[in-house]
Formats: sequence, structure tokens, C-alpha cells
Amino acid sequence: MIDRTGLADFLRRRRETLRPADVGLPAGARRRTPGLRREEVAQLAGVSTDHYSRLEQARGSAPSDSVVAALARALRCDIDERDHLFHLAGLSAPARVAGSHVRPGLIDLATRLVDVPVCISTDVGEVVWQNALFAAVGGLGELRPGRDSNLIWRWFTEPSARERLPAADWARLSATSVSDLRATYSRRAGDRDVTELVHDLLERSAEFRELWERHEVSVRRSDRKDFQHPEVGLVHLRCEILLTPDEGVHLLVFFPVDPADDGAKLDLLRVIGTQDLHTTA
Repeated sequence: MIDRTGLADFLRRRRETLRPADVGLPAGARRRTPGLRREEVAQLAGVSTDHYSRLEQARGSAPSDSVVAALARALRCDIDERDHLFHLAGLSAPARVAGSHVRPGLIDLATRLVDVPVCISTDVGEVVWQNALFAAVGGLGELRPGRDSNLIWRWFTEPSARERLPAADWARLSATSVSDLRATYSRRAGDRDVTELVHDLLERSAEFRELWERHEVSVRRSDRKDFQHPEVGLVHLRCEILLTPDEGVHLLVFFPVDPADDGAKLDLLRVIGTQDLHTTA
């Protein structure tokens, strides 16, 4: 059973302990109350302000697993606080295994990398945090809980996901995505999030089915991605993927291949193409 009063109190207390700088947001005008505003927490979690406000007011519909996980990340909860938040919401806390939680310290590290595109994803491809430069380069948009922000799902089911990458690279990127997912599937055989994603991709994408049947397995630790940005043109980036095997969380950092040309384009995007810092589940 959901503990509405306890959940509301916990959310409010966590919100009031955070400063905008703690989550990568500008301080803005003078604040009447301590901590973050409700709309800022909602933005960081990728949920509506109305839904979040109702939770803090101990009313409205019960939150889903994905929303609670997103709120835990937005409020910088550690693993024990995350489990407590799930308990208050009347839900079973996720197993303390791959991709179930992003440590606040990892997000703090990522926020300091301001001059290159950076994102944090789970081992099944769901982007749970991105800096403004990654949002500008990749065009993923505002993050939301679930598959709307899953790079693998979008790559094989939404044609728009490929618009900014040269068609000549599609086959290679498809193959590396599937072989990396194969490695996760083997390592976490039976875990619901992995098996459901693979099952649904097999049903939705003939390209995915063909690649999956090859049984190629390889953990992706680095990559090369070229983005065709509508404002600055082609940007060549080298992606380094830092793995946290105990949690299955990936920190992706994109460095310019040519510091003079590609680096200058990133610098320009920092001025014209980035306004907000987005985060979610």
C-alpha cells in the first residue's frame, strides 16, 4: 500500500535539501523557499509538474516504477534512499543490479564535463541523464521515463532517430548496438527489462531480428559517431564509454576528433544550441 503522507513528506524534504547548482540548474531569481522548486524536480525527472505536485500534496494517482526511479535520480537519492522511496510508493524496490540506480556521485562527475557532449545510460540503452551539449548534438530532446529515451529502441523502431547520422554508418552502428545488447542479455539472462526489450525488438524490427540471429557478442567500450547538425554541419566525435560493471551504468563522453574543427563546432553549439540541462529516469 502506498504511504501517501510519508511519500509526500520524503519528496518535499529531499527537494528542500538540494540547491540548483547540485543538479546543474542555474540559481535564477531569489528563492522564497529553500531547495529546488517543484517544477524543477518535475523537469529533471521528466514528469509533469502537476503529477509531481500532487505527489507532494499526498493526492493523485500512484506513481509507476519508472516515475519513482526517475524521481530518485532527480532528487540525488543514494541506493538506500531510493529503496525507501519505492517502499513509500507501495512498490518493490528494484534489485540492486545492473542499471537499477545511478549514483549521485556519477552524475556529479558528469556535470563537470561541460565542454563535451556527455550522457549516462543503462546497459539496455536508456538515457537517464544528458548534458545540454549532448542534447544539442544528438537531438534526443527532453528525457522521459521508459523507451522514449532508449537509444536502442528508438534506433530500430523510429526512423527519425537516424536523421543526424550519415546513412553510410547505419549498418555498422546497428551491428554494434545489437552485439553490445547481446553481451548484456548473456550477462543478465532472465532479467525482465532485458528480455522484454529484446522480445519487443524482435517483433518490431526485421533488421534487429537479422542481426540478433548472428549471435555476435561484443561489449562496446568506444565508438566513432558523426553527427550532421542542422546549424553547424558535420561533427566528428569519438565516444569513450566508461562502464560501471557492478551497476550496468554507462558514462558516454564524446570528444572531438579534430579539436580545431569539431571542437570549434562544439564550442559554437554551447552558445547557440544549448539552453537547458535535462535528466530523467
